[in-house]
Amino acid sequence: MQPTRATLVLENGSVYTGTAFGHQGEASGEVVFNTSHTGYQEILTDPSYAGQMVLMTYPLIGNYGFNPTDNESRRIWASAFIVREISNIYSNYEATESLDDTLKKAGVLGLAGIDTRKLVREIREKGAMRGFISTTETNTESLQKKAQAIPQMTGRDLVKTVTCSENYTLDTPNARYHVAAFDYGIKTNILRLLQNAGCRVTVLKAGTTAEEVIALKPDGVFLSNGPGDPSAVDYAIAAIRSLADYSRTTRPLPIFGICLGHQLLALALGATTYKLKFGHHGSNHPVKNMATKSIEITSQNHGFAVSMDSLPDSLAMTHLNLYDNTVEGIMHSELPCFSVQYHPEAAPGPHDSHYLFDEFTAMMDQAKN
Repeated sequence: MQPTRATLVLENGSVYTGTAFGHQGEASGEVVFNTSHTGYQEILTDPSYAGQMVLMTYPLIGNYGFNPTDNESRRIWASAFIVREISNIYSNYEATESLDDTLKKAGVLGLAGIDTRKLVREIREKGAMRGFISTTETNTESLQKKAQAIPQMTGRDLVKTVTCSENYTLDTPNARYHVAAFDYGIKTNILRLLQNAGCRVTVLKAGTTAEEVIALKPDGVFLSNGPGDPSAVDYAIAAIRSLADYSRTTRPLPIFGICLGHQLLALALGATTYKLKFGHHGSNHPVKNMATKSIEITSQNHGFAVSMDSLPDSLAMTHLNLYDNTVEGIMHSELPCFSVQYHPEAAPGPHDSHYLFDEFTAMMDQAKN
């Protein structure tokens, strides 16, 4: 069959023309690049990519297909997938279908055959930009206007679009702890590692109030990853602030945050956040543990960061990104609250950061005594 032409136009008017795979039609979102060599299934199903079109820097994607066990959530959240070359064949003993077929079923448009190195350089130089892809329209001026009409990521609350519709509980045999986990876009492997740490996990809708959490009498609270601008998720910030006040005045309640959860915790405790130029998206980011001086190889996916200059005296920076010296972790000086910007469950190290789940359970043990 003759390949279908597809055109990507950025908000600044840059045009990239290639061929479509997966679903055909139109797609829009903020264009971000990911430097991982593998893991495209986990990337596509990560809710933190809601509202974004993902560009892979590695040139050949799709060679190991898709399997039913490696999804990080219930569906694909990226609005489009951009690659240099899509593999027409796949080989993996677990795979059940191709990347192309998976995107077709999910209704997600793919774009292949463009100069991905050029597009990455443009994003690095000019910053993440909104883009529009179409297989049905070729008028670049019209496509540029459509790209410019896409809502900016700054000020955008996307948590409401990815959170669970109903609370649910994951039972764990011989569980030692009960954790209330806010679902701002939580990944499956985070839940798996919490269970492996001996936690019965009650997963909560993002809009759950502090009073509803306290009524569950949890041993600890987990704040998950998620998409969008953290400062726009005001209801989550208010709930976390109330839980911190409860921990200060009533009983110690350990709080552990990852990625968006880290940013929300920082905002609730008096810091501010800002949008990065093109974000951190990849599995090779070196992070320094300020206490042990060890270097962790981390997986990251975020477009916003906590401002180092805004940290109040009560918040200490525990981890530092060695690429650009941004804040990668914080801990409160008095309350049992800590968080990291990166994804310790993603394990690119492969297990450099799993100790953080042990620190969370240790905090819960101490709070019980």
